[in-house]
Amino acid sequence: MPPEPPPAALRLGIDTEALRANWLALDRLSGSAATAAAVKADAYGVGVLQAVPVLRDAGCHDFLVAHWSEVASLVEIVDPESISVLHGPMNFGDAAFARATGVRPVINSVAQARLWQESGGGVCDVMVDTGINRLGLPLADLADEAIGALEINVLMSHLASADEDVALNALQRERWTQARRQLKHRRGSLANSAGIALGDAYHGDLTRPGLSLYGGIPRRELEGIIRQVARPQAAIMQVRTIAAGDGVGYNSTFVASGEMRVGTIAMGYADGYLRCWSDRGAMMAAGKCLPVVGRVSMDMTVIDLSHAPELVEGDWVEAEYSLPDAAAASGLSQYELLTILGTRFSR
Repeated sequence: MPPEPPPAALRLGIDTEALRANWLALDRLSGSAATAAAVKADAYGVGVLQAVPVLRDAGCHDFLVAHWSEVASLVEIVDPESISVLHGPMNFGDAAFARATGVRPVINSVAQARLWQESGGGVCDVMVDTGINRLGLPLADLADEAIGALEINVLMSHLASADEDVALNALQRERWTQARRQLKHRRGSLANSAGIALGDAYHGDLTRPGLSLYGGIPRRELEGIIRQVARPQAAIMQVRTIAAGDGVGYNSTFVASGEMRVGTIAMGYADGYLRCWSDRGAMMAAGKCLPVVGRVSMDMTVIDLSHAPELVEGDWVEAEYSLPDAAAASGLSQYELLTILGTRFSR
């Protein structure tokens, strides 16, 4: 066997206390409703193995993933019966896997309902489409006998525009309430992170935050409550001094106006630090701002070290990555900023 590789030259710093505090804050805002955790996409890029034990120990008892392939890492650390798989069963193999592991499929169509029943049935969740027009049962299908025969734990829907003050929010709540009257179920769930901030009428029995657990702030009501969790960090691999007129990176999009000291760090667009940060992003070290200069490469980014003469090769810097600010600067959504963070980060 080959030896263990050396530590990576880039890492994702995870503030587990901030993660815990975010869940507790969202749980308080959820009032009498219980609070789940969306941990799909490797806990929004933070890392399931790092995030889920923190959420579990904080008091979370419900976890949601999208794909069946995301179940394996979860069942080792939480009760399988606490896990819901949002995409639901596409075939008998999916249904058999759900039954063997004990996780709950989320039924999204009459066809899935029939498949689940034909494969043996059992407790499941149901997604009702109240206006987002993605996965989920149209209201017209709720009367189908296959849906009525389901043993439903959570009857859920998903808000399309909870981050905005639009009429669709109330319309979706009304449709979800109608579905709750029509189908027998144990718990009702509508609110995502932004939906929690809309108030008690949207909470039901179970809220399902995702983004805000990991530092995202989709509504101003959450400002000052939600804390930053993920902090991309990279080592300086090389320091050099360039002269006036020297270009940096591909196509020399940055040209030095005078002699300057620059550093090349081990982070690039293959790690989720995309080209949109070229000549726009910044790293931080000891309170000093170190602007990105030139075009971000696949594995490397160059930063201005002119005002940080103490930094040398092997030192670490941290990306400015407060999600609301980074979204405004980059044009990426807060969701994208988290979920694009690559697998080369140690977490």
